[in-house]
Amino acid sequence: MAGLTTSTSSLTLTPISPKLPSLNSSLFGIRFNNPQLRSCSSLIYYSATVTARYGGGGGRGGFRPPPRSEEDEALDISSIRSDKVRLIDDKQNMLGIVSKMEAIQRAEDASLDLVILSPEAEPPVVKMMDYNKYKYELQKKKKEQQKKNAANRMDLKELKMGYNIDSHDYSVRLKAAQKFLKDGDKVKVIVNLKGRENEFRNNAIELLRRFQTDVGELATEENKNFRDRNVFIILVPNKAIVQKAPEQPKKKEKPATEVSASV
Repeated sequence: MAGLTTSTSSLTLTPISPKLPSLNSSLFGIRFNNPQLRSCSSLIYYSATVTARYGGGGGRGGFRPPPRSEEDEALDISSIRSDKVRLIDDKQNMLGIVSKMEAIQRAEDASLDLVILSPEAEPPVVKMMDYNKYKYELQKKKKEQQKKNAANRMDLKELKMGYNIDSHDYSVRLKAAQKFLKDGDKVKVIVNLKGRENEFRNNAIELLRRFQTDVGELATEENKNFRDRNVFIILVPNKAIVQKAPEQPKKKEKPATEVSASV
């Protein structure tokens, strides 16, 4: 059975008494297979087989050590089979091909770590560095990149209206779209067509074109769909225009992501 190790220990003595009947027993996970009970100077001896389970998982390999981390692999110089390595110092200077032992000694003399960069190269490439500092710099750059991506990410705001929307509601949606675009978000303008309203599809398309014209240079068209029941157009902010616009202090209130009204 996978994950089981069996070891057998036995002690053979010269019998001084007749063999007793065989006995099978199980005690505390120890199985006695056909123990031979013999007496000698008032002592009892058994021939036993001890079976023990170890390791957390199964599989043919039995016990499996935990997977090695990237740090372990990067610092495990013993994994390099080649006797020669290409060494780089902590100043990015190429020191050339040296013996593995020399590279280890140089790193120790400089109180630096010897890190494997390219284990598959011929010969493998290693570098002397402060590995903890190197990892810190990587994490710092990663966080900065995440912040930059978050700043450049665009949210999609939706504005809904009917094909026969009145001028006041239209003005409300136009101002909302302009605000979203100045904040750097995309705007999806949808005109709902219900039932027989589908006959006025051309009116809905003209309304969207008018809306795009009124937004002006603040946005450009990214996508549109005039075929489905609910026609829409997606506008993205024109960064060149938005950056020139004076920044207005944002309110503490969270703006609604969708504006709609019955018509």
